[in-house]
Amino acid sequence: MSALKTPLSREKAGALSSLLDGLSREQVAWVSGYLAGLGAEPLAASSADHAVSRPEVTVLHGSQTGNAERVARALHAKLAERGFAARIDNLGSYQTARLKRERILLLVTSTYGEGEPPDSAQAFHAFLMGERAPRLESVKFAVLALGDRAYERFCQTGRDIDARLEALGGARLHPRGECDLDYEEAARDWTEQVLKAVAAEAPPAAAPALRLVSSGPVYDREHPCMAALVENIRITGRGSSKDVRHMELAPAAPLVFAPGDALGVVPRNDPGLVEMLLQATRLQGSEKVVDARGGETDLAEALACRYEIRSVSRSFLARVAEWTEDQALKAMLEPGGAEGLKAYATGRDLVDVMREFPIEGLAGRDLVAALRPLAPRLYSIASSAKADPDHIHLTVGVVRYEHQGRTHRGVASTWLAERVESGAEVPVYVHVNERFRLPGDLATPILMVGAGTGVAPFRAFLEERALMGATGPHWLVVGDRQFRQDFLYQREWLDYRRKGVLQRIDAAFSRDGATKTYVQHRLLAASREVYAWLAEGGHLYVCGDAATMAPDVHAALIEIVSRERSCPREEAADYLRALMAEGRYQRDIY
Repeated sequence: MSALKTPLSREKAGALSSLLDGLSREQVAWVSGYLAGLGAEPLAASSADHAVSRPEVTVLHGSQTGNAERVARALHAKLAERGFAARIDNLGSYQTARLKRERILLLVTSTYGEGEPPDSAQAFHAFLMGERAPRLESVKFAVLALGDRAYERFCQTGRDIDARLEALGGARLHPRGECDLDYEEAARDWTEQVLKAVAAEAPPAAAPALRLVSSGPVYDREHPCMAALVENIRITGRGSSKDVRHMELAPAAPLVFAPGDALGVVPRNDPGLVEMLLQATRLQGSEKVVDARGGETDLAEALACRYEIRSVSRSFLARVAEWTEDQALKAMLEPGGAEGLKAYATGRDLVDVMREFPIEGLAGRDLVAALRPLAPRLYSIASSAKADPDHIHLTVGVVRYEHQGRTHRGVASTWLAERVESGAEVPVYVHVNERFRLPGDLATPILMVGAGTGVAPFRAFLEERALMGATGPHWLVVGDRQFRQDFLYQREWLDYRRKGVLQRIDAAFSRDGATKTYVQHRLLAASREVYAWLAEGGHLYVCGDAATMAPDVHAALIEIVSRERSCPREEAADYLRALMAEGRYQRDIY
């Protein structure tokens, strides 16, 4: 089957490919005729027949930030390329009645927070772990779990699902894979092994039914696009305890993004921090090491741009405990020591640790082997491409704090705010977030809840909806510390209010009164209106920190639903899980 004569974008190519998943012979023939009108050759009848007759492979994904979904889509694409009849679905929309009828099930899921399933997978997770889950003796499965080793319950959602599928009688097609934050290589290896296992179970056709090509370069975390920093303005007042910047970047090539997406920034570590770490480890920096990308470089350069040295990971402390035989440190790494380990790691960086646990004769190669790759930092895009197609706007909270007699600085935030000069270029890419999307219907009401820099995506939402002529009402609930110093984008919100784009705005400022007031308190105070908004088909969006803001807002929503429906809290929690599965309650939390 030849490629389309007119190149398609990656998004359109993927969308057209997905049309073939699980179609009947007649449906395949119809799609073939449609594609022929676009310049593609018709599908061979034999390919269509074989696609219908072969056992179907189902790929499911549960994703909080989009990484698990990207891995699942790459797996699905490879299955299609190799001729397998495969379908893909989000755990939030997957019909659980299908589960007992599956033959080959490939599931990719992330873990959110302290071992919780991602929002889109909560309803599926509850069903699978509950008494209504069916026996699965005819199902063969493989699970890939994404997580963060900084958490004690690393990859817990994937581990739970993997164990439960087996307990229900399913047969493991391939061992569970587990990925840390630098998931790409491990995910690719797992994918290749699973493809071999699927081929042994259900041999594919001789050739794929359809091949589509993408046009133009593809920018991602491994191949970023350069973008010039053209705007860097502090938008908090002089007396504020926070330094928040509005930044605008001009990409060297067009980047496609939608409201709800984030911009991945590939940063460099503070050179001062690198020098302090070299001094603490008694290393020169000129030692040759193999860096996180497999290339040889000087230790100092590797520490500057390849490895995480600002935060302390569990795996790094485990290595230090091996080197030093420190019993107190080993005790924190034992089961049950999570709280002590978290308390110890909070606020510290590698310099603090290496000063506390000096190691004689440490080699540069051993140091980098103990480190995690430097991960890109994600910032919610604060602009609509329809409003400003040439720039990407960000709302960046600059991280600075004092700990153990030193000033600590955020990796990307202080790099952008202090060390990247105006006009200088930084490597970036668009991090697509399909789990945080505006409704397609412009008449749908939307309720947006954001604290601090969590208001950023809602600036993009309102720009987009205003330009599209949305008729659905908009309600914004924002929170920060002080009204006079920290009301981010106040003039813009009030302008939208005057123009009738924003029907309601509620604000909470925690340090303006004797009693601290947060966004969840504003929601509880408007309990009846919040529930009515949801009951009448509105969409709810929450953006803020995962440690306190998101759980507190979720708890308030459970209280609101329980109160207004006069139902038990567990029933209210089920109601919210259903909204998440429907895509009507979406969270962008960090």
